[in-house]
Amino acid sequence: QCPADVEHRGVSMSPQELATPPLAHLLGNRSANWRVSWPLLAGLGAFFYALAVGSGMLVDGDTYWHVAAGLWMFQNGTVPTVDPFSHTMAGSVWTAHEWLAEILLAGAHEIGGWGLVGILTAAAFAATFALLLRSLLRWVEPVYAILFTVLALAMTFEHLLARPHILAMPLMMVWTIELVLASEGRRTPRWWMLPVMIVWANLHGGFTFGLVLACAFTLEAVVEAEPERRLSTAKSWALFLALAVGSSMVTPLGFHGLFFTWTVLFELGFMLSRIAEWRSPNFHEFNALELWLLAGMGLVLYQGLRLPPIRLLLVLGVLHMALKHVRYIELVGLLTPLFVAGPFAAQWRQAREGRQQLAAFDRLFDALTPPAGRSATLAALVLTAGVTVWAMHTRPMEPTPNMPVRAVAEVQKAKITGPVLNGYGGGGYLIYMGIPVYIDGRADLYGDAFMKEFADAADLRVAGEFERLLSKYRITWTLLPPGAAANQLLAHLPGWQRFYSDEVSVVYVKTSQVTQPAPIARMSPVIQSPVKGSAR
Repeated sequence: QCPADVEHRGVSMSPQELATPPLAHLLGNRSANWRVSWPLLAGLGAFFYALAVGSGMLVDGDTYWHVAAGLWMFQNGTVPTVDPFSHTMAGSVWTAHEWLAEILLAGAHEIGGWGLVGILTAAAFAATFALLLRSLLRWVEPVYAILFTVLALAMTFEHLLARPHILAMPLMMVWTIELVLASEGRRTPRWWMLPVMIVWANLHGGFTFGLVLACAFTLEAVVEAEPERRLSTAKSWALFLALAVGSSMVTPLGFHGLFFTWTVLFELGFMLSRIAEWRSPNFHEFNALELWLLAGMGLVLYQGLRLPPIRLLLVLGVLHMALKHVRYIELVGLLTPLFVAGPFAAQWRQAREGRQQLAAFDRLFDALTPPAGRSATLAALVLTAGVTVWAMHTRPMEPTPNMPVRAVAEVQKAKITGPVLNGYGGGGYLIYMGIPVYIDGRADLYGDAFMKEFADAADLRVAGEFERLLSKYRITWTLLPPGAAANQLLAHLPGWQRFYSDEVSVVYVKTSQVTQPAPIARMSPVIQSPVKGSAR
């Protein structure tokens, strides 16, 4: 099995080397059931890393409104079509397009609290990297496949949040892997991919990128096909593409779901400029994307590696997305290895001829290339379960200190009611606590004009705008970050007084709302999220 596997990746080996017992045999091959594999180890590593992050997966406010949306659907037995969570947009058209992910997150929350939400997120995260490494082993030697996977992990961990995009990530990997294999195998993608698209479209809005990939690989399949088979190839791929588009519309949004990505990327310019994960990467600090760029440039310049036109366009397109929006850096790490592995493998084979010492080195890694045995997999599951129980007991997951937990508790204790004017980042937690919000992470609901009105008022850019906003929405209390300029104005506005403050939030209330101020709290340092906020 080992020689055949090596030959599949195109490694040239001498008869003497092929006759040498592989390391797996030397380690003891009495029972293949206990054989471990690199993908199994990658999955375990990614899962344990996510467990180590723990409550850090809850630093983003969007997690809380996603869970609240799922709970709302459990209670009402339907997907919302109008906004049920804000007092500013109440009744406005809004459909929970990521309803399936929200159901899963809410179900986990109801069964096992925030700990099970974290475990669900960690499992999807781990499956993604196991799939990536297993697929890369089809083309390149284990040492390179592992390096690709480790680099992908470094480019993804900053976006490791308990949100729908992580739950959809394994489906994105399955979809992309099948497209690549179908194109290189001169065949049409398998039809079971269509249900994958249906599930993906109901989990996360990124399914539209999957359709773009399908278009690109359709073009590649037609261009690369033999002249006499080009027409039949075009017909079969076009049919698959049409069915994939149709499958993507099996959602509550139907046809309109196809335009969600366009709305976010091209109609919410101001809002995206205010959200950290939609900004461009900051290269003044260490960024895994810089490492990827330098390594890629060095590899191409040193080895002279080339890509076919369609693959090159895909790499450049994903790279453009990552340079424009930091949240897409993960796509560079996860998908570009799949785009380049096949073309590069053949060129590496030629460059390695005559360098048998490298082939001998690779054989050390080949021992763990075949799939893991059943006993080893079962043992890994038992180990994972044990470590998970221990982690949840010693470090239970709960809302992180960057959420307005204590501020909201004090407000509810004092029975302060009425419309709130809250900051963007805290809106998700307020929704989770059952408080109608002024604004939250659903950028598609509020739109650019609303966000600009709020930003101009809260930053005191326009004289009198903040007071007008308080009057327009009949605000009775505010919950804003300590650095918000509006807090300085509220300190001097007649009829308002500071009720509560800590390192996360400052609460001002109308004097008619409170009889006795709450004490100023002292909290532990705020956990900073590497990537905060979302457009959905």
